[in-house]
Amino acid sequence: MAETEQAPEVPAPVVEAATDDIKPESVEEALSIVLRKSIEVNGLVRGLSEVARALDRRTAHLCILAEDCEDLGYKKLIQGLCRQNNIDIITVNERSKLAEWAGLVKRDRAGNVKKTFKCSCVAVRDFGERSKALDMLLDKLK
Repeated sequence: MAETEQAPEVPAPVVEAATDDIKPESVEEALSIVLRKSIEVNGLVRGLSEVARALDRRTAHLCILAEDCEDLGYKKLIQGLCRQNNIDIITVNERSKLAEWAGLVKRDRAGNVKKTFKCSCVAVRDFGERSKALDMLLDKLK
């Protein structure tokens, strides 16, 4: 029984270590890794009201906004709160891609995306563990 319990624990950290060691080739790849790490430590905020609250209270360190957001007032609110509270903002092209990175997709047993939701904005309160992807993002923001 002890051997059975140890087997699942060994592969999981190896996968995470492999992700940390790899330097991302693009900003989008780095962003997806950082958001995944943030989800692991429950540091990602999704949805307009939660994001606006986190930005207003200055508990967010980074905000990601989709360019194809349909509501102009939504974008102005998030950009204004980020500017007012001096919080870094990154824009991505597609809401569906942001939703996938934020974990807002349903997958089947094989791991294929079954249903995709749309997400216009997320905020990061806790980055999780330090990684090369996070360092790359922070360097781009300077």
